Amino acid sequence: MDYIWPPELAELAVEAGQWVAEATSDLFNTDDGWLVGYSDEFTLRLADKGWIGMTWPVEKGGDGRPEVERFVVTEQLLLGRAPMAGSFFPDRQIGPVLLTYGNEEQQERFLPEMRQGRSRWCIGMSEPDAGSDVAAISTKAVKDGDRWIVNGQKIWTSGALTADWCYLICRTDLDAAPHKGMSEFVVDMRSAGIEIKPIKDASGDAHFNEVFFNDVMVPEGNLVGELNNSFGQTMRQLEHERGGIDRLASNQRLYLDVKEKADAADPLIRQQMARIETGYRIGRDMVLRNVLRQTPFPQYSAVTKTWCTELEQEVANFVGLVAGAETMLVNRVSRNVVYAPAYTIMGGTTQILRNIIGERILGLPREPRPKL
Repeated sequence: MDYIWPPELAELAVEAGQWVAEATSDLFNTDDGWLVGYSDEFTLRLADKGWIGMTWPVEKGGDGRPEVERFVVTEQLLLGRAPMAGSFFPDRQIGPVLLTYGNEEQQERFLPEMRQGRSRWCIGMSEPDAGSDVAAISTKAVKDGDRWIVNGQKIWTSGALTADWCYLICRTDLDAAPHKGMSEFVVDMRSAGIEIKPIKDASGDAHFNEVFFNDVMVPEGNLVGELNNSFGQTMRQLEHERGGIDRLASNQRLYLDVKEKADAADPLIRQQMARIETGYRIGRDMVLRNVLRQTPFPQYSAVTKTWCTELEQEVANFVGLVAGAETMLVNRVSRNVVYAPAYTIMGGTTQILRNIIGERILGLPREPRPKL
């Protein structure tokens, strides 16, 4: 699966690949973190290299580098199995959202520590009774003088147990229509009234968490963007999450390793390998369209995520088939297989995304919805 880059990007890919091998050579144990792992030490090394926030504007502390360079670097980080989970949220989602919607004070406060790799973040979005429907959230924030009081529950919150900050979506107008009356806040995870309960999966990891907010006080200045009108901000954040290379390449290294052990003489194995490698080529083209802003229509990230996460599942099935039961004792193999059903759930279920594709892209009639 070789791809041809222009010379300057090819050089960057080689540099990034070599750097990852050197920067991870002495890192053995990392905290639970999806498929790639957390390592504070690696996050600091990545920051020192200048590869967190590399595309942010120079005047905001970034390097102003093109998005395609971040694509190249991130792909090499994933192929090198770098424990980069600590930089995912700041670099991929929260930093860009703060650059777009945050005020100057918030940018000056939070962006430098993100860029330096010195803050861990989580995102409080999903709720037990809301599923993938962001508009159905019920966690509420009530104004009390110069602060907000937050009550509610979030679930499947990645990395909450070790996070310093939570980018939290709340309902701030209880009388507004479902897509209205929501606001976003930056919440200090050390605040009184926050309770975190890890959710252990079948591989023994506790990457996901339940987070309870009981009369948590949030300063007025931590409101990000427009009050009661953050649904569009949240959708913008999900665009960043759904359209990147990480959805495609998260388990590509594992596929390449297992492929070497596959029986290429078996026509069924060859057929599955052909499907996967064709899928990678198509998915990579989709992601590059997002990166280069050459998408043929809005909401293109819904198409990208649907394709890439279904491919992730196909890779996991291939790994389980080829690697065999004994390799389930290897954590990264078992973790991949165990997480496989979640690939098409995290960041928006495939069913929700197919509705977006059908209704907003293809112009098909809306799916019947119950009247409230």
